[in-house]
Amino acid sequence: MAGVKGEIMDYRKIAEETFGSLIQGEYERIERMKSNTEVTDFNELPKIIVGILPGDGIGPIIMEQALRVVKRLVSEEIDQGKIELRTIEGMTIENRVEKRNSLPEEVLKEIKKCHVLVKGPMVTPKEGDGLPNLISANSLLRRGLDLFAAVRPVKIPEKNIDWTFFRENIEGEYIWGNKGIQVNEDLAIDFKIQTTRGSERIARAAFDFARKNGKKNITVVTKANIVKLTDGNFSKMVHKVGEEYPEIKVQDRFVDAMCAKMMDPEFNKEMEVIILPNLYGDIVTDVAAEHQGGLGTASSANIGNQYAMFEAIHGTAPYLMSQGRGEYADPCSLIRAMGQMLQHIGYGEKKALLDQALNICTVTEKKTVVTTRIEDASAAEFTDYLLNTIDQIG
Repeated sequence: MAGVKGEIMDYRKIAEETFGSLIQGEYERIERMKSNTEVTDFNELPKIIVGILPGDGIGPIIMEQALRVVKRLVSEEIDQGKIELRTIEGMTIENRVEKRNSLPEEVLKEIKKCHVLVKGPMVTPKEGDGLPNLISANSLLRRGLDLFAAVRPVKIPEKNIDWTFFRENIEGEYIWGNKGIQVNEDLAIDFKIQTTRGSERIARAAFDFARKNGKKNITVVTKANIVKLTDGNFSKMVHKVGEEYPEIKVQDRFVDAMCAKMMDPEFNKEMEVIILPNLYGDIVTDVAAEHQGGLGTASSANIGNQYAMFEAIHGTAPYLMSQGRGEYADPCSLIRAMGQMLQHIGYGEKKALLDQALNICTVTEKKTVVTTRIEDASAAEFTDYLLNTIDQIG
């Protein structure tokens, strides 16, 4: 018995020391959040540098097509030196594995010389891949640039759905995702993090968006009936910030019900802007994107005060690559991300033109269709169709 008690005390000491160190790190991060209030004004920049991170798998293939589109939309601005498209090397899975570092310091240094980024999908190794168990490069980029808001639009016109999701991008289960405690072979513990400042700034970003765009409803999605503190505090902060926006109604939904019933007209009645903690936001926006037409149709904007990153929300499609069908991947998600980037830096009219052309090419006309099958259109052939459509309506 004495031996068992001694073993428990040893485990407890290790856990207390580990947990104490993690908490100290969070206090330091909170202070950084409080001081990071300077916001980039793109109107004041003589040149906007757009960093291009092609990614892994199908990433370089669809990035090539997305670059064709953005170069057509802002060709004049590129020629005049107002916009620079700068490819950033070093974020391939091969280089990250060689360096044993998901975000090498020299690469982050080059990334921080840019004002915004457009990123293709990147491999996150998992057990069984035969790769080192590296941290998600996506998560490190979001944290390293303090991109606290993942903004994901979903539109399904035939169901009268026009939603904008604001996913908290830094905290929740992900921030300590690789810092849990393996107490012994019988007990493993992971953590979920919520801070007042982190919840407040994602809520304020969503309410500001709603007010600027004439939206009258904010829906906060949690599991606050079970996860009392982190989810409960998140919901409370959204309601508190909402007091400053009296014209906007705030309602709560539980995440399981949201996933199950988001297409139910009675359940989703009045939904317009949706705020979610990190993990729930990851899951729910993927479900919503599938209802929209698949992950290939959706994009995500990751917004911070100083930097922003725009990306496809799907993965690297290893199956397509293994089948030799990478050239037939759907480039629409990354093309839409380019549109979101242009809107963010002040070229909203270019995004509107792109959205109109995409609607023609993917909904109303659909002369060329990407299915990932070789008998249908390749990514390049679809992009040819899209560019012709832009020229016709532009």
